[in-house]
Amino acid sequence: MRETDLTHLACPVCMGDLIIGSVEDRDGPVLWNARLECHTCGGVYPVVRGIPRFVPNDNYASSFGLEWTMHARTQYDSYTGLKLSERRFFEETRWPRRLAGQVVLEVGSGSGRFTEQAASTSAFVVSMDYSAAVEANFASNGARPNVLVVQGDVYHMPFRRAHFDKLFCFGMLQHTPDVCGALSALPPMLKPGGELVVDVYRKNLIGPLLQTKYYVRPLTRKVAPERLYRLTRKWVDAMWPLSRAIGRIPGIGHSINWRLLVADYGFAGVKGDLLKEWAYLDTFDMLSPRYDSPQTIATMRKWLGAAGLTDVEVGKGYNGIEARGKNPPRADAC
Repeated sequence: MRETDLTHLACPVCMGDLIIGSVEDRDGPVLWNARLECHTCGGVYPVVRGIPRFVPNDNYASSFGLEWTMHARTQYDSYTGLKLSERRFFEETRWPRRLAGQVVLEVGSGSGRFTEQAASTSAFVVSMDYSAAVEANFASNGARPNVLVVQGDVYHMPFRRAHFDKLFCFGMLQHTPDVCGALSALPPMLKPGGELVVDVYRKNLIGPLLQTKYYVRPLTRKVAPERLYRLTRKWVDAMWPLSRAIGRIPGIGHSINWRLLVADYGFAGVKGDLLKEWAYLDTFDMLSPRYDSPQTIATMRKWLGAAGLTDVEVGKGYNGIEARGKNPPRADAC
């Protein structure tokens, strides 16, 4: 982080201003190892390897830290040669490709595949994740002058309230212990008139019956992430010849593979060794999270309305459900 990044941060406990308490290692304006202190309550937060840390690494999202460390670049467009992340980011947000002068908050960054896309707009992007995936994100995006990577908790975010022009949260809400609470924590971050876009897995009556992962997750989510990742790779390797044959079945092959617990992105144009790499990643992603809580469109619409957002839109989308809304402008705004 840079000293100027303090303008975006606040104490997650009392919302007080943070100051630089001490610096152990720096490179010009960049603080590599330092200590931040709350001017109000005296809280102390370390900056470790360039990343301000407001939570411990060992938490309920540890499996995500492992998967995004192992697959730090797997889903990046600059690695795949495809435009899957770019297409999803701009189609899901519906934001323009130039956002210079705006401040964007990303909640749940993973390895930073969408951080890269948000930063391409020239907005200043504050990108937060709860897990050690911030290390992968920082390695890929931390050197950008318009990116700040932060490790923090969605329920106690270390940011100034009413500070951001835009906020997006992709692929995270369903993996929190309280989806409603996590969603409710997002709108207060927005300026009046600010825009929010989130997605979440979609819940329906037959989904749990047809999705095999829900039968095995009660067991797999209890396995240590490192061991489960090794087992996942062995499973994908063993199933690979069969899954490739099934994947060629028109119309339904890819969905059958997902039910056989082999994530298959052949439908998205992923091929060859990269297809298998994505299978390792997303099969593990299916089986490892401690929480997996899909929601209904009606529930998401109710929650966004209760949060005071206007122009609410909720419907089917990339990750199941896409939802967006705006923080209403102040009554005295011109």
